[in-house]
Amino acid sequence: MLTLMIKKSFPFLLLLTVFAAHAQTDIMVLEKRGHTIITYSAGMGITIETIYHQWIDGTITALRNDSVFVDGSPFHYKEIGVLRVDRKTFHNRGVGVFMMTAGAGVLALGAVNGLYRGDKASTWYTPTSYITAGTLLVVGYLLTIKPKNTYPLGKKYSLEYVKLDFNKKQ
Repeated sequence: MLTLMIKKSFPFLLLLTVFAAHAQTDIMVLEKRGHTIITYSAGMGITIETIYHQWIDGTITALRNDSVFVDGSPFHYKEIGVLRVDRKTFHNRGVGVFMMTAGAGVLALGAVNGLYRGDKASTWYTPTSYITAGTLLVVGYLLTIKPKNTYPLGKKYSLEYVKLDFNKKQ
């Protein structure tokens, strides 16, 4: 009896979810000379500096009427002076750590091979192994010390507001 009632009410529940769904309204696009870098929408984290030199960090709660609502506080999108993006993904941060590990591994492998073969310590490494290990260590370190990218809006970077609600008059 219960399963029959669930089977009959399931299409009705699906119909209710269609009416209750809320579409995304607007987006902001950070561009560098016409090429898209980041697209912002509601629910994304954002760190901005306003033209009044206030740093604001939070979540975009809404984008509507050319305004950005960061944790409920509205700002006109033209009041944003600088955008800061944290590099948190493995692709951005982990590659540097991996490169430093590989550089240390090249040095450790040269020492282990030299000890295993019984060579003198001065012949464990070749100039190629020094260059490879040094390059991996330095570039890996440089990738890990810059955890944030800052985009000052103006000449090079621009922030565009895109209205996606076509039902309203533009």
